[in-house]
Amino acid sequence: MAAWRECLLGDVVNLKRGYDLPHSSRSVGPFPVVSSSGITDYHVEAKVRAPGVVTGRYGTLGQVFFIEQDFWPLNTSLYVQDFKGNDPRFIAYFLGTLSFGSQNAAGAVPGVNRNHLHAMVVCLPPLPIQRRIASILSAYDDLIENSQRRIKILEVMARALYREWFVHFRFPGHENHPRVASPLGEIPEGWQVKKLFELTKVNYGKNLPTKKLADDGLYPVYGAAKIIGRYTEYTREQRTIICGCRGSVGEMQITQPQCYVTNNSFTFDPTHPDNYFWLFHTLRERGLRDVVGGAAQPQITLEGISSVELVTPPLSFRNSFQQAVSALFERMWTLDSQIQNLRRTRDLLLPRLLSGQIALDELETA
Repeated sequence: MAAWRECLLGDVVNLKRGYDLPHSSRSVGPFPVVSSSGITDYHVEAKVRAPGVVTGRYGTLGQVFFIEQDFWPLNTSLYVQDFKGNDPRFIAYFLGTLSFGSQNAAGAVPGVNRNHLHAMVVCLPPLPIQRRIASILSAYDDLIENSQRRIKILEVMARALYREWFVHFRFPGHENHPRVASPLGEIPEGWQVKKLFELTKVNYGKNLPTKKLADDGLYPVYGAAKIIGRYTEYTREQRTIICGCRGSVGEMQITQPQCYVTNNSFTFDPTHPDNYFWLFHTLRERGLRDVVGGAAQPQITLEGISSVELVTPPLSFRNSFQQAVSALFERMWTLDSQIQNLRRTRDLLLPRLLSGQIALDELETA
């Protein structure tokens, strides 16, 4: 720690407010548009040269994004205008450990004042140590990103097979199944139109106030569109299909095992195990947004989906699809588990590395 120095954040970086860019002024191009929640769009023009570091100015506090190409930071964000000789990637990790949320200066609307941030007292290592820390942490991020890309490829493969069989009806032996009329259009002979409730049990998740989320909870908590935290208990033993019914309405997910599903989502428990992957893809392909109701807040209700009908192949076809894609899903789940482990390890290391609590020589030779 002798080489580390105490200083003001304003001595480390200069933060600047982003730039206005209304949707009406945007044209699709190669440069990312970065808001308080990360890359949200692309534009033909960039305002800032890469590499860049962006954090939320309003709405999302404490999230920090490292941008590797020239970009346009929106006025809801603060970006690093001057790194003052420090390593940009290290600065991204470093800013992520600071308590920006405690610097709220916008009253009812969460916000931060860059002058207040510049006055924060911080402890900074010299440039060689910055680069070593950034190298260690970015190795975890590179592994995470690589696994995420592989998951996307596997998802595309499973979805392509689903569409080939159940959207375009080019399943094995389709030549022997002429099309016949149905309430949902022409379908292969021997297929049926069934109510969703005939194929699966549908229930709401369980209420869980946000204040009860626990940093040390063992079990992931699913909101309408993603994992929103962790909790000390779980409501689901096995993986289940869920769909957002409030907030991010219609978002489909397959959960991790032993998880908590909030009442912002429906759970779907197929009446037959061979319906599982077929039902997930069918609901994602069909979508449930056409049954969205609610005036004040868009939502899907059990009553709303009671009329949903699905083109349903014979059980033998659903079984064949299950067998064809189950290995893809198992691989996706293994990769996802690896990602969670990498994130946990990185997040444990990050504050210790950035505070000097871990000796880098010991870490690299362990």
